[in-house]
Amino acid sequence: MRTITVVGASLAGLYAARELRAQGYDGRLVIIGDEPHPPYDRPPLSKDFLTGKADEAQLALSDAEETGELAAEWMLGVRARALDPRGRTVLLEDGRTVASDGVVIATGASARRLPGASLAGVHTLRTLDDARALRARLAAGPQRVVVIGGGFIGAETASSCVALGHEVTVVEAAPLPLLPQLGADMAAVCAGLHARGGAELVTGTGVAALHGDAAHGEAAHGHAAHQDAQHGEASVRAVELADGRLLPADVVVVGIGATPNTGWLAGSTLALGDGVLCDDGCVTGLPQVVAVGDVARVGGTRAEHWTSATEQPRVAVRNLLAGHTAEAVRPLPYFWSDQYGSRIQFAGRRRAEDTVRLLEGSPEESSFLAAYERDGHTTAVLAVDRPRPFMRMRRGLLAAVPVAA
Repeated sequence: MRTITVVGASLAGLYAARELRAQGYDGRLVIIGDEPHPPYDRPPLSKDFLTGKADEAQLALSDAEETGELAAEWMLGVRARALDPRGRTVLLEDGRTVASDGVVIATGASARRLPGASLAGVHTLRTLDDARALRARLAAGPQRVVVIGGGFIGAETASSCVALGHEVTVVEAAPLPLLPQLGADMAAVCAGLHARGGAELVTGTGVAALHGDAAHGEAAHGHAAHQDAQHGEASVRAVELADGRLLPADVVVVGIGATPNTGWLAGSTLALGDGVLCDDGCVTGLPQVVAVGDVARVGGTRAEHWTSATEQPRVAVRNLLAGHTAEAVRPLPYFWSDQYGSRIQFAGRRRAEDTVRLLEGSPEESSFLAAYERDGHTTAVLAVDRPRPFMRMRRGLLAAVPVAA
């Protein structure tokens, strides 16, 4: 291969570029990114960056020295528009084309948005620009913040807003946040972190509508809303719930999941369905095209986790350079979340029939280690503020994952 193009200047895209050089590829390397920013770390956006404890320089995933060693051609601030049916040429929105012998798809996912008219004060939190806008809004003074979605992004954002002194309500449509991931018992324990941290949690009801003021409406509240009115923008005023309740809101953060960025691949021959469909080695239906990270559905599963984005590229690049699937990934879902001063960690695969056993601590202490078990075997492990024993058990779970040829 003389030219390999990485589409997506993301965490997974950067790791793929690193792996290409580490595994001996010395040809032309092109990295395309739709954002103008070099690759940056997303987890801090809802935490230290939002609260002002970290600046943009601390988000960078590589320094000038490493960037130079990669010897890549960076095309930032331009979207990929299409991939030709044979997977050999990437077409860009600005009209340029990049002929390639191999392609790594690492275009990630985009935050889902609520339908309806755009209102000032309504934010998503997925990109650096999203985080910049929300941080500026929160700096305008005390706000009534409604976070829609009690998943990790929503919970972390709520935690950061509480730390900044705002009045926070979290709305979760399910009976409990994180119910599919943790099961009812442990989800209830983790839901208790909101009350302990100082946020109100509303569950079991969805959002019917967002209501805004007219540009100069009399109900505008707070400095930020006043600025919106001055600029002729309608500002969010309230969140109407499906059960009819109205929650006053100066800021709304929508954290209802993400959609894989596959629209640009619609004209290609690649199989798509909640991501780019790949085999167990991240290889698509075209052997010269692999996919990694949030956009990749590997072996039937799409995992939006930091660890997937950093672990899949090694296998994907090996298979790309080999021209066939020489190795499969060893997936063990792992994620963590920092909320209200506590760290939640989870690894493994839980099923509805699994039972939960406390190994250390107790939920009352807000510090514990729990194992999910099935037929006498541990299937997953959950910890709150027990990092060392958790990592030990995670290594044990990983060692039990079979190595596929």
